[in-house]
Amino acid sequence: MLLANNWKDYTIIATGDGYKLEKWKDITLLRPDPQVIWRSQKNLMDYSVDARYLRSEKGGGKWEYFKKIPEEWVVSYKNLKFKVKPMGFKHTGLFPEQAANWDKMADLIKGANRPISALNLFAYTGGATCALLDAGASCCHVDASKGMVERAGENVRLSGLQDKPVRFIIDDCVKFVKREIRRGRRYDAIIMDPPSYGRGPNGEMWKIEDQLYDLVKLCQEVMSDDPLFFLINSYTTGLQPQVLNNILTLTVKQNRGRVEAYEVGLPTNEGIALPCGAGGMFIND
Repeated sequence: MLLANNWKDYTIIATGDGYKLEKWKDITLLRPDPQVIWRSQKNLMDYSVDARYLRSEKGGGKWEYFKKIPEEWVVSYKNLKFKVKPMGFKHTGLFPEQAANWDKMADLIKGANRPISALNLFAYTGGATCALLDAGASCCHVDASKGMVERAGENVRLSGLQDKPVRFIIDDCVKFVKREIRRGRRYDAIIMDPPSYGRGPNGEMWKIEDQLYDLVKLCQEVMSDDPLFFLINSYTTGLQPQVLNNILTLTVKQNRGRVEAYEVGLPTNEGIALPCGAGGMFIND
């Protein structure tokens, strides 16, 4: 498992009974987590909890606040800064386990000793975009949600990276890649973080089981002749690392480099690791 174990502003205090208790800088949030099927060692509400997310039997849910907290606040990872905000569907605007992939990508970019252009698809609030820019790459950030792209721009500015070479695009990722192919644009690194299900800005449907392979294959046409890496991250329950390994091996690898596939996780204060999805990376070394 690839662990994001370099955080100072984020900690998982305890887990159990379908929940994780997290500390985001000075604020503790109790959020549901589908992987936590074990019993808690102590009632999580016996800890100091600032807010918790309660699921509704009808779908969705709501936040319950036990004390007044800021509407949003800033956390740091190394020299990167991100806004955190309790939002709908239990989200906070940041997936802290992805710091493990940020570090992995940064090491590859810094070790390449050449300019690296990166394409970040389903790029959300720009955690990977900030890491790419900070490591010295240029980045094209693509997401279908205007609000998420705006938040990504805020995170780039918070991290002091606003003068770095970055493009922010609000678009359906598949349509954008097809246009980049027609334009003849090429990228040395491609990152994608596709949802299980989703809709583009014009109602385009996305279902990961049906479309992931075809999108990865399509992305081969925007890869440079000497690519550095291709990273797929997935939160879809049941999508094993070996699936990502197989997709990258059958499409991107092409008798060069290597493919790594792994679980991504976060350490907890209980001495266990919380699984947070899967990653697959083609590395052309």
